[in-house]
Amino acid sequence: MKKHCFLFMFLWLLLFVTACTNSNDLTKVKVAEVTRSIFYAPQYVALAEGYFEEEGLDVELQTIAGGDKVMTSLLSGRSNIGLVGPETSIYVEAQGAEDSIVNFAQLTQTDGTFLIARKPIDNFSYEDLVGREFLGQRKGGMPQMVGEYVLKENGIDPHKDLNLIQNIDFANIASSFLSGIGDYVQLFEPTASQFVNDGNGTIVASFGEDSGNIPYTAFMAKQSFLEENRDTAKRFTRALYKAQQFIQKNDSETIARIVQPYFEETALQLLSASVERYKSQGSYAENPVIDQEEWNNLKAIIDEAGELRADIKHDVIVNTEIAKEIMNE
Repeated sequence: MKKHCFLFMFLWLLLFVTACTNSNDLTKVKVAEVTRSIFYAPQYVALAEGYFEEEGLDVELQTIAGGDKVMTSLLSGRSNIGLVGPETSIYVEAQGAEDSIVNFAQLTQTDGTFLIARKPIDNFSYEDLVGREFLGQRKGGMPQMVGEYVLKENGIDPHKDLNLIQNIDFANIASSFLSGIGDYVQLFEPTASQFVNDGNGTIVASFGEDSGNIPYTAFMAKQSFLEENRDTAKRFTRALYKAQQFIQKNDSETIARIVQPYFEETALQLLSASVERYKSQGSYAENPVIDQEEWNNLKAIIDEAGELRADIKHDVIVNTEIAKEIMNE
């Protein structure tokens, strides 16, 4: 009896020590995402399915609202990797950064916002916005710049032909529209579907469909981090690519069930509808490579908005080598 008891205690201790050792073997990576959004579904799939752990990474995810704040976190070293729009890295480089912020893995390849009207509109045209109040996004941010780009492509000057409201924080835009501000609003999923479900608005257009492919959201890090931790970045990208493939191969409800723990207050039905909307318009990047054509489209949109302070070339703050190596394995 004592022998069996001793054996049991020995096995328990061995399992405990092994678990601690395995946990300590993981490389810690601090990731700062600019917001919590179903738009970033591949990231949550990689987390929920253990793809990062399979690569020996312990990813600590933190949501830091605001692209400027994500940049501050990266530059100060509080975060290793940021998930935010690449336009922020362009702004940093244009200011003469000593340690460039480099985009190494693309997550989304279209804008993720939708135009919401208060009531259904038959045969909607962007001309319907003329003379109306449009509750937009932050000046200089990708959602707002894409929105303005699409309006201009449809012959509308957003600063002259309508009342453009831009003085409301991102977190308060939806609630402001609900309180009666604006005739139209620009929203991400799942908020857009929630508005439709609750009868508070109707989706009349997709800025993602109407603006074309751009590297809308990407994982980025300081140049020094990528040089000193290339293997970590490579393992991170490998896990992401696996999640991207999963997204392409599986239906929206399956994906929604997997990522639901990251959206506990959102009904599964709404998550599934949101994923389907993004999948159907090709918003989720099929692979992590940020190509030259997409980069040029991004700069054209920024330039059209008057925010391109310097013509930052693709090879200056974009690293495609890591992603291509992963895809060729």
